[in-house]
Amino acid sequence: MYQNGYQQYKAQSVNTMTGGEMLLLLYDELIKRLTRAQIALEEKDYDLFEKSVQRSKEIVQYLNRTLNMEYRISYELRRMYEFFLYEISRLQVGRNETVIQELKPLVMELRDAFREASKTAAV
Repeated sequence: MYQNGYQQYKAQSVNTMTGGEMLLLLYDELIKRLTRAQIALEEKDYDLFEKSVQRSKEIVQYLNRTLNMEYRISYELRRMYEFFLYEISRLQVGRNETVIQELKPLVMELRDAFREASKTAAV
C-alpha cells in the first residue's frame, strides 16, 4: 500500500521538475554513484563497484545524448562528457580509486556551475 503511494509520489515529483532541477538531480546521482563505487572498491565489493560504475556511465551517456547542439556551450559540454566517459572506462578496467578522486571534483564543479546558472536564470 505505502510502496504504491511512494512510487506515485516519486513519479509525480519527477514529472513536475524543471529542466534545471532534473539536471541537478542527475549530477547528484552521478556523484552518489561515484562515491558508492569508491566505497565498494575500498571494501572489495566488486559487484557493487561494477553496478555503480555502470550506472555512472549511463548517466553521463544520457547527459551527452540530451545536449542541445544549437548552443555553443553544448560542444564544450560534449567534450567534457566524453572525457568523463573515458575516465569512467579507465576506472572500470583498472579499478583505480585515484580516478574517482580526480573525477568527482570535476563533476561537482560542473554541478555547482549549473546550480548557479539555474539560480541566475530564475531571477
